[in-house]
Amino acid sequence: MTGKDFISPLPFQVSNVWATKFGLLMERKNTANDAHFSPPGEPLPTVFSMLHPLDEIAPVVCKPAGLFEGSRVQYVSDSAMKIVFTCCQPSIVVSYDTVQGIHSVWTLRKVTHDERSTVLRCPAEPVGTPLGLMASGFLTSHLRNVSRHDSPVEQPNQVISRRSRIVSSSPGTHSRVHSPSISNMAALSRAHSPGMAAPSFSGVARFNTSLHSSSPRGHHGLLASPNSTINETVLVPEMEPIIPDLCMEQLWSEAVTAVVDSWGNYSRRFFLFVCLVFLDIDAMLVLEACGSLVLYTGITRVSKVFVPGLLSPSFSLTNHLPHRSTPVETVSTPANAGSRHLQRLDEDAMPSPVTGLRGPNIKHHDASFLEDYTFQPATPYINALRDPVCNRVTLELSIGTMLRISIPEIVLVKWYNIYNAPGGPSAHTEWSLFVTCFMTLMGYNTERLTWTRNLHFEMPLSPVIAAKKARPSDGGSDEVCYLSVSCCDVLEHNYQASSPPSPSLKLDSSAPLFPHIPALFYVLHLLYQELQLDELQRARASSLVCLLQQLARDLQLEEYVDLYWRDYPSIISGFTESCLIDQGKAYLIRPSFLRPEPPCVFSWLSSCLRGEESPPFPYLPGICQRTRLLVVRSKDTASKAEYSLFLKNCAFFTGLGFTLKDLESVPFGVALPIREAIYRCREQPCSDWSEEVCLLIGRQDLTKQAHKMTLAKSKAVSLSLEPPATTEPDEEEDGMSDIVQEVTGLIWSQDLRVQEVRRLLQSSRPVRVSVVQLPEVSDHEYIEEKENKLLQLCQRTMALPVGRGLFTLFSYHPVPTEPLPVPKLNLTGRALPRNTVVDLNSGNIDVPPNMTSWPSFHNGVAAGLKIAPASQVDSAWIAYNKPKSPELANEYAGFLMALGLNGHLTKLATLNIHDYLTKGHEMTSIGLLLGVSSAKLGTMDMSITRLLGIHIPALLPPTSTELDVPHNVQVAAVIGIGLVYQGTGHRHNAEVLLSEIGRPPGPEMEYCTDRESYSLAAGLALGMVCLGHGSNLIGMTDLNVPEQLYQYMVGGHRRAQAGANRERHKSPSYQIKEGDTINVDVTCPGATLALAMIYLKTNNRSIADWLKPPDTLFLLDFIKPEFLLLRTLARCIIMWDEILPNTIWVKSNIPQIMRGTFDPSEDINMETMAQAQDYITAGACLALGLRFAGSANSDAFDCLYSLARTHMTIMSFAGTAAHTFYNLQTCLSMILLAMSMVMSGTGNLKVLQLCRFFHKRTGGEMNYGFHMAHHMALGLLFLGGGRYTLSTSNSAIAALLCALYPHFPAHSTDNRYHLQALRHLAVLAAEPRLLVPVDVDSLKPCYALLEVTYKETKWYDETTVELMAPTLLPELQLLKRVKVKGPRYWELSVDLSKETQHLKSILSRDGVLYVKLRAGQLPYKDDPQGWKSLVATTVNHRSSGVKAFKPEAISTFTSEPALVSFAELFCKTSEGMKHREDTLVLFSAMLYECVTQECPEMLPTYIAIEQAVSALRRGDLLQTFPLWQLRLVVELWDSRMQRGPANRRDTLLTSEFLPVMKNAVDATLDSWLKGEERLHVQNFSLIGSIVLFWGFLDKDTFCSFSSVNHKC
Repeated sequence: MTGKDFISPLPFQVSNVWATKFGLLMERKNTANDAHFSPPGEPLPTVFSMLHPLDEIAPVVCKPAGLFEGSRVQYVSDSAMKIVFTCCQPSIVVSYDTVQGIHSVWTLRKVTHDERSTVLRCPAEPVGTPLGLMASGFLTSHLRNVSRHDSPVEQPNQVISRRSRIVSSSPGTHSRVHSPSISNMAALSRAHSPGMAAPSFSGVARFNTSLHSSSPRGHHGLLASPNSTINETVLVPEMEPIIPDLCMEQLWSEAVTAVVDSWGNYSRRFFLFVCLVFLDIDAMLVLEACGSLVLYTGITRVSKVFVPGLLSPSFSLTNHLPHRSTPVETVSTPANAGSRHLQRLDEDAMPSPVTGLRGPNIKHHDASFLEDYTFQPATPYINALRDPVCNRVTLELSIGTMLRISIPEIVLVKWYNIYNAPGGPSAHTEWSLFVTCFMTLMGYNTERLTWTRNLHFEMPLSPVIAAKKARPSDGGSDEVCYLSVSCCDVLEHNYQASSPPSPSLKLDSSAPLFPHIPALFYVLHLLYQELQLDELQRARASSLVCLLQQLARDLQLEEYVDLYWRDYPSIISGFTESCLIDQGKAYLIRPSFLRPEPPCVFSWLSSCLRGEESPPFPYLPGICQRTRLLVVRSKDTASKAEYSLFLKNCAFFTGLGFTLKDLESVPFGVALPIREAIYRCREQPCSDWSEEVCLLIGRQDLTKQAHKMTLAKSKAVSLSLEPPATTEPDEEEDGMSDIVQEVTGLIWSQDLRVQEVRRLLQSSRPVRVSVVQLPEVSDHEYIEEKENKLLQLCQRTMALPVGRGLFTLFSYHPVPTEPLPVPKLNLTGRALPRNTVVDLNSGNIDVPPNMTSWPSFHNGVAAGLKIAPASQVDSAWIAYNKPKSPELANEYAGFLMALGLNGHLTKLATLNIHDYLTKGHEMTSIGLLLGVSSAKLGTMDMSITRLLGIHIPALLPPTSTELDVPHNVQVAAVIGIGLVYQGTGHRHNAEVLLSEIGRPPGPEMEYCTDRESYSLAAGLALGMVCLGHGSNLIGMTDLNVPEQLYQYMVGGHRRAQAGANRERHKSPSYQIKEGDTINVDVTCPGATLALAMIYLKTNNRSIADWLKPPDTLFLLDFIKPEFLLLRTLARCIIMWDEILPNTIWVKSNIPQIMRGTFDPSEDINMETMAQAQDYITAGACLALGLRFAGSANSDAFDCLYSLARTHMTIMSFAGTAAHTFYNLQTCLSMILLAMSMVMSGTGNLKVLQLCRFFHKRTGGEMNYGFHMAHHMALGLLFLGGGRYTLSTSNSAIAALLCALYPHFPAHSTDNRYHLQALRHLAVLAAEPRLLVPVDVDSLKPCYALLEVTYKETKWYDETTVELMAPTLLPELQLLKRVKVKGPRYWELSVDLSKETQHLKSILSRDGVLYVKLRAGQLPYKDDPQGWKSLVATTVNHRSSGVKAFKPEAISTFTSEPALVSFAELFCKTSEGMKHREDTLVLFSAMLYECVTQECPEMLPTYIAIEQAVSALRRGDLLQTFPLWQLRLVVELWDSRMQRGPANRRDTLLTSEFLPVMKNAVDATLDSWLKGEERLHVQNFSLIGSIVLFWGFLDKDTFCSFSSVNHKC
C-alpha cells in the first residue's frame, strides 16, 4: 500500500467491491436497461476487474469445469451468480447461484494468452450452461450508452481509496504486462498525478467501444440510442478491444439437486455456512448456519471444533444425520431431546460438501429439519469469524464480545471422526480404543482380561480397584473387607512369579498380528523408553506400561516385568493375569534383537556415569529421536569432561534443531550432563559461533551479536547507536550535533572536551570582534580596524571546515526524503560592547576576490563526510541535494567529493556524471574527479580511467584535439589516476606520470603557472601507482624510475622526451627560460615523495642514503629548507623499522655538522643552520607520527610533546623575526600534526590544549594555512567523534602524505604548491577501531574490562594489557587475542591469531559488542570498585553468604524473570503464604546458588530434587522416576569428584545442597529397613521398588523382609 487516493470513473453502477490478490473485483449492478439492451442469448458481463486505479476496468472471464462440450472460456455474465466471499491467499472466489441455490468455488488467476485469444475472437453463440456466453460487440455499445445517458446521478464517480479496508493487498505490484491500454504517459501519471484521473474518451468511452468489435482492431458499428428515434444512430469510432486480465477457474460446485424450503426459497441443505476463514495450517475453518465450527482441509472434512463455554448444538448437519433407515424422530434436537449418547455412525453416512447426500428419506424430512433449526439458544453462540492469523482466529459472539482461539494441528485419523461422541473424546477413551483394537489384532480376547475389560475407567488402572468400582455395592463393611483382601493379594503377588496362564485366556493364533507379537512388544518397549525422556509425554508411559507388562508376562520375559514393576509399582502390582500363547498353528517370530535383558535408558546412563562399559543402546530411527539425541551425547558428556567435546555436543544439538525450550522437557537427571556441557561452553565461548549455538548455551549477548552479523551480511545495514535528538538551535546548525553523546560520555566522562571541540570548530555563528577604540582613532579608522580584525578572524573561520569534516566523520545517517543539512560559513562578526554587526562587504577595506570559493568547497566536503558508509544513498538523492542557487555550487562540489570518499558516489548514474562535467564548473569537476577516483580506489576501473584521461593531455593521443582543461582540474585528474591504479604497478601510467613530473613549460602561457602543484601531483600519483613495490617494478627496468626520480630531486640536464609526448614539448616556453636544466624547485617535492612511496617500508638503505641531508655547509646552501623536511621524511619512512619513539632518534637525523659547536671565527650563517635544523626535526617528527599513527604510543607522544614545548619556548622570545617565526610555526604545525596522528581518536587533553592555544592566535603571521594545519590536527585528534583512528597500512600512509603535505596554503585561494582539495584525502587513512560494549539487556553502552594480548615482535615479547572499554583497539595485525574479562560480565574471547574478519566486521558496524552482565554484579558505572556486588556484600557480613543474601534485592543483580518471580513469590514471608521458616531458608539457598553460579535454568532442578526427597519422606511416591533422576544426579556428582577437587568447578551443583538431599534419602531408607516407622501395608510395594532401585537390598532379601513386616 502506498497511501495514495485515486478517483476512477466507472461506466456503470457497482453493487459490490471485493479485494483480491491482484486488485479489485466489481460486480455490476443490474439495472432496468439490461433487459432493453440484451437480446436473447447475449447477456452483459456482471463481474469486472481493476488491477490499478489508473488502469481501465476489464471484464472477468470464467472457465467452468469441463463436464460437457460447451464448457469453455467465457465472460462472467450470469446475473444470478453473486460473489459471497473472496480470499487473497489462497486466491479463491466463492459464489452463490440465487436461482439454483448452489455454491461454487473458483480459483482467481491471471488470464492466459490462449484464453484471451479465445474470448476475443469467439462469436456470440448461446451456450446451454448456467453461465452463458455473451456477445462482445453488443456489450461495448451498451456500456457506451450507459456511460453517456444512464450514469447514476447520486454517485457519478466511484471513489477508490488505497486506504480502504476492502483492499488487502497492493494491486500495484501486479502490473498489466500484456495490457496495451497503458501508455508511457499513463504509466508515468501513476507516480506524478494520482488524483488527476478525469473521464476522457480514451478512458471511459474507449471502454464503451472496445468490446464492440470481434476483430482485434475493432470495426465501425451502429447502435440505436434508447432516448432517440430508430433512425438516430451513433457512429462508434474504431478502438482496440479491452483485453481481460483475470480468469475464474471452477474448482468445485455443489450438485444441482435442490429442495424447496418452508419459505419457498431454493437452498442447499448441507452447504449452509455463515462464513469461513483460511488458516495457515493448510485448513479452513467453516462456521455453519447451525452454529457449528467445522475444520476442512481442502474439500475433506476433518472434524468439528468445540469451544468450551460456548453453545455446542446437540445436532450437527454432518455428524448426526440419521441412518438411512432411521426415523427422523430419533434424532436429538432441542425440540425433541433424545438419548444423550448418540448412536455411532458408519463412514458412508457422513456427508461431504463435495458430493450430494444420498438416501430416499432426505426430502421427506425437510420440514422437521427446519423447524428444529429455528430455535433460539439461551447461551452465547458464534455469529461470525474474523481476523485469521496462522492458526488463530477471532470469534464474534452473539452477546457482542469476541473470543480469540487457536486451532491445533490435527492428525487426520479416519476413525477419529466416526467413533467419538459429541463434546470431544478424552485421551483415555482414545487410548482405550487403540488398546482394544491392537490387542484384538494380536489375538487377545479383551473381554476376558480384567484390566482391558475395565479400560473405560480412567483412574486408577489397577484391575482390583476397577473391579471394585464396577461391582454393585452390598454394604460398607463388605467394601472395606474386599479392599483389604485385595491389598493382601497384591503383596502376595509382588514377589512371586505370575500365575499360570488359564486355558480360557488363550491367544488366537490366527490373528493377523500374532506372529509379530515379540517385535511389536520390543518396539513398544523402545517407545516406552522414549516417553520416559520427555516430561511432557511421560504421563502416557503409565498407560503404555499396562500393555507392556501384559505382553511381557505372556512372552515370559520376567526381567521386563520386573523393570515395569520397579518403574510403576503402584500400578503393576495388581496385574497378575497371563495368557497362553499356543504356537501350534502359527509360528511366533522372535527377533534376534529381543534379548532377555530389557534395555533401560536410565540404567544405561547410570552405568555410563559410573564409567562402566555399556553396549550401544537401541533406538528406532524416525521414532526414538530423543533417545538418539540425548543418550548418545549424554554418554560422551558424562564420561569425559573435555571442553572440545562439550563444544562438539553443542554443535550437534543445534544441528538437529535442539533448543533450550526442548531441554526444559528433558528429565533433570538426564539433562544435567547436557546442562554442564552448555555451562562450560557458556563460560568459554567463541565469538564466531552461529546464532543457534549461542542461543542454546544461553548467551544472549552472543546471540544478538550473531544475529546482527547475519543481518549485516545479508542487508548491509548499519547498527549504530542513534544520537539523542536535540532541540537547541545552536546545536543543530553547527553541523556537529550527530556525534553519539551516549558513547562520548563514556569515553570522556570527566570533562566537557567534546563540547569544547564543537565550540572551536563551529563556523555558523558570527565571531566576536574585540577592538578597543583609542582616543586618537577616528570612527572611520575604527571601523576599518574592526574589519581588518574580522578579516584576520575570517582566515581562521574559513579553515575550520577541514577539521570539522574529520571530527564528524561518518556520524550521520541521512533521511532519504530530506536534503543534507549544510552548516553556514558565517564570515560576519559582532563587535562589543554594542554587539553591532561587522561585515566585510562594506567596502571599507580590500577583500581578496573569490576568497570564499575554496572554504565553501571545504564546507561542502565537511557536510558530506558526515554521511556514514552504510547509509541509504542513491543517485536520485544525490541529485536531489543539488542547490538551485549558483552561489552554493562550490559547496555542492565539495559534497560530491565527500560522497566519493565515503563510497556513495559509485551509485551516481553515468548520465549525471556527464551532466556535471559538461557544465565546465571547475570546483564541481575537481570534486567529482577526486570523488569517483577515491570510490574506485585501486580497482583500475576502465570507465573512470577514460573519464580521467580526457582531463590529462598526456594521456590523450598526440593528434587529439586540445581541450581547455583548467589547471586545477588537471591536477585532480592526475591524482585520480594514482588513486584508481594504487598499488597496481601499471606500466603505462607510471611512464606517463614519471615524465609529467618534469614536464617543461610550453609555448606562450601553457604550463607556466602553478607548475609546482602539477609536478607534485604527478609525483604523488606515481608513488601511489607503484606503492611499496620497491625494486620489484616488474616491466619498468628500462624506465630507470629511481634514477630518474633522483635526477628530478638533485637536478641536472633534462633528458630527451620519448614516445608520444616528444612533439608536444618540442617548442620552448616564451615566458620561462629554463633551458636544458631541470628546475628542482618544481620537480624536487614530487620526486622525493614518489621515491618515498615506491620504497615505503622496504628498509632499502641504498635509496635512503640518497635522501640524507648534506654533510657539508657548502652543499647545505644549495637545498631549500622545505626540501630538507621532505628528504628527511622520505628517508625515515623508507627505513620504517628504524624509527624509534624517542628524542635520541629524532636528533640522530640531524647531520653532525649542525650538532657540534661552531667556531665564531668561521663565516657560518647561524640562522641558516637553525632553520635547517628545525625543518629536519619537523620531517623526523612527521615520520614518527606516521610510524605510530593511531597507536597512542606514550613514548612517541612524550617525545613529540617535549619537542613542541621546546619550540614554543623559543618562539615566545620577544626578538623573534618574522621569517624566523614562520619557520618555527611551520615546524610547530608539523609536530602538532604528528602528535595528532599518534593520538588520533583519543582526544588527548594535552594536544587539545595546544590546539586551543593556536586557535586563539589570529594575528601576525598566522595565515590561512597555519589555521588549516592546526584545525586538521584537532579533527584528527577527535577523528569521527572518537570512533575512528588512523591506520599505518601502505594505502593509509599514501593518503596521509597527500593530505598532510607540509606546505600549507598562504591564503584561501592558494593552490600553487598543493591542491587544497587533497587535504581531505586523510579520510582514506581512517579506520574504525572503537569497541563499544553494549549491555544486551538494557541496550545501552557500558563499561567493560578488556584483556588485549599483543603478538610477539622483534621489539617486545608477547604482552597483555587491560583496557577499559569503550576504547580504541590497537591495529588488529598486532594483536593475538581480545577478551572481555570478568567478573562483571560474561567472558568472551576473540582469537585474532586465526583470522581478524569477525572483529573487523564488528568494528565496521560502529564497534557494538554486546555483553551480558553476570548475576550478582553491577555495572562499572554504578559500582566502580566492585564493593556493591552480591558476593562482596556477603563477604562483608560475618554470617554466611546464604544468610546475608536478601531475596528482595534480587532484581538489582539479575534480570532473569524466572529468578525475580521466584524470589517474589516463594522467598518472602507473607500472610497468604504459610511457608515454614526452614522452607524459606531452603528456597533462599536455591536462589542464592542460581544467582551466584549464573545458572537460572538450574532452579527447576533444585525444586525437583527437593520435591522428590520430600515425597519420599512422606511416602507419597507412586513411581520411582524422581528417584531415578536423583540417582543420576548423585552418580554424576560422584564421577566428577573421583577426578579430584579440581573438577568441582565443572559441576553445576557445587554447594552442600546435593549431599544434604542424598543423606535425607539414605536416612529415610534406613528407617524403613530398621523398622523404626510403622508402615502401612499399602506402601510395601512402593517401598520394595524404592529399596531395590536405590541398591540397598536384592530382590530375595526384600521378599523375606516384607513377609516379616506383613505378619506384624
